Amino acid sequence: MRLVKPRWQRVLSYVWVLVGTLGTALALDVFLVPNQIAAGGVSGLATITYHWFGWPVGMVMLAINIPLFLASLRTLGREFGVKTIVGTVSISLWTDLLAGRVQPLTEDPLLAAIYGGILAGVGMGVCFRAGGSTGGTDMAARMVAHYTRMSTGRALLLADGLVILLAALAFSPELALYALLAVFLTGKAIDFVQEGQGYAKAAYIISTRADEIGQAVLTELQRGATALRGKGLYTGEDREVLLVIVSRAEVAHLKGLVSEIDPRAFMVIHDVHEVLGEGFGPIQAAAGPGERRGRIRSGGEV
Repeated sequence: MRLVKPRWQRVLSYVWVLVGTLGTALALDVFLVPNQIAAGGVSGLATITYHWFGWPVGMVMLAINIPLFLASLRTLGREFGVKTIVGTVSISLWTDLLAGRVQPLTEDPLLAAIYGGILAGVGMGVCFRAGGSTGGTDMAARMVAHYTRMSTGRALLLADGLVILLAALAFSPELALYALLAVFLTGKAIDFVQEGQGYAKAAYIISTRADEIGQAVLTELQRGATALRGKGLYTGEDREVLLVIVSRAEVAHLKGLVSEIDPRAFMVIHDVHEVLGEGFGPIQAAAGPGERRGRIRSGGEV
């Protein structure tokens, strides 16, 4: 059974795609393009051609994206959908519409790389969360991965690396280094928008007194605890492994409880993103501005 969202939510997701592409276009027009920072991808190629030949950045992006999109449809199927078309076209139109109406905010390439990279990443992250895409080298990377044994991530890194290398030849090695910084910050900003801030901690606790620790977590921290089955490969003994999710402020309290009950316990604590459910954020709100991806089939699989 396919999950059907109300009409207003589907319309809102397209609005968020437009908002996200607007943010990315602003990053290009206000920070990256004026400072010759070709931060990888199709936008980086368009930045180079703009400074070489004076061709509009948005139209060059669209001209490159159209054949990539058509090739992706033939190679990978209709997985991109209407939102990819909307995202690809809108970012090109926004970029050219704003080019003569906004002024660069800085001539410092370092500031341009930092703020341009972050703003572009936030815009792309919003677009991705809405189920859209801005096209670009990610489509080329998927095709390379489809025909070769190279992973999509490596193919994308290779494509961006070639663009930055071309920027070093077109502009200067120093500007290419700024472009690399912008690519890094864009990726971090995309992750932040999609995954949220790591505001919670997950703790795995291995102890012979797991039941007592679990009860203390329930009563004193008022947090849930899940017992997982585990087996020590060295001893061959079956043990329970407790999984506990707490806020950052509760980490010290949790460690104190475990230490008091079983000083010999073994704990692993790490960051988690977007903790959903009772005591944390609501699951419905977690989908963000976009539609939920995937299908719910009979049997509850997604």
